Amino acid sequence: MENTSMVTTFILTDFYKMEDLKHLYFVIFLVLYITTVSLNCSLIGVIYTESSLHSPMYIFVCNLACNGLYMSTFFLPSLISNLMSHSYEVSLAYCLSQIFFLHTSGLVELNVLAVMSYDRYVAICFPLDYHNRMSPAIAWKLIALSWCYPFVGFALYLILTIRLTFCSRHIQKIYCVNFVLVKLSCTDTSINNIVGLTTISVFMAPQIIMIIFSYALILYVCLHSSKNSKTKAIKTCTPHILAVLNFCVGCFFEIIQSRFNLSFVIFGFRTFMSLYFFIFPPVLNPLIYGVSIQAIRERLVRLFNRMKGISPNCITNK
Repeated sequence: MENTSMVTTFILTDFYKMEDLKHLYFVIFLVLYITTVSLNCSLIGVIYTESSLHSPMYIFVCNLACNGLYMSTFFLPSLISNLMSHSYEVSLAYCLSQIFFLHTSGLVELNVLAVMSYDRYVAICFPLDYHNRMSPAIAWKLIALSWCYPFVGFALYLILTIRLTFCSRHIQKIYCVNFVLVKLSCTDTSINNIVGLTTISVFMAPQIIMIIFSYALILYVCLHSSKNSKTKAIKTCTPHILAVLNFCVGCFFEIIQSRFNLSFVIFGFRTFMSLYFFIFPPVLNPLIYGVSIQAIRERLVRLFNRMKGISPNCITNK
């Protein structure tokens, strides 16, 4: 069906405020993208090549890294391209596709984190029955659900945005977001608002409940366990807790700067808030898991030593 919108292109106005330092921003975003790709590819490569890491926990970590690549690849290159242009004008199709990629990547991240919290719950609360409750086959089914559910669900929801007509073309951001785009419509958006709130509840509430429930039970078990068991549980859960907090900070920044008027806040900080969700989780997650999990850390060190031409036997002898 042909789109009959009065407005078919939009201007990302916040790019104009970056013009004075656009070359500096270009270098920063390019370095961030290269760093993100390098870190996540290294983590994926280590988990894929090491058969000892083909357990559910590492499969989930690998998928978190895959989502980091998905998020950054569909965001940073387009951001860099727009930054170096002069009009900062994007088509409706571009805007809708960016909304789809950014929102689905965020939902996939939340789904994988929720599945990982359940995995840690089973590992700590039912250690003897872990391999039955969380086999690789079950892990892959959960991963498939974590990816398919957001893609199909959000695609159906995005149809409501596609059917709108738009009368304003100025988006006061450096990327497109569904909530902001809907506000530019000159048609009735009450259905979008109702379905949007329902969609948020369906897409996010079960995962948030799962994360809270899993860690509440883990905390309960730890309080009634030995000191050694508590130490192991804390060591096992710390990377995931850090990843969840990193995701929550990004969500908080995104909600605050999208839903409220923050024109009184310094532009640089507002830009940092808007970009945190799409830059920092993909960069920090591989660092968190690569440094915190000993099995991954040892293999990453071994990989980098091989790249430098250093024999692992030399390091062992030292």
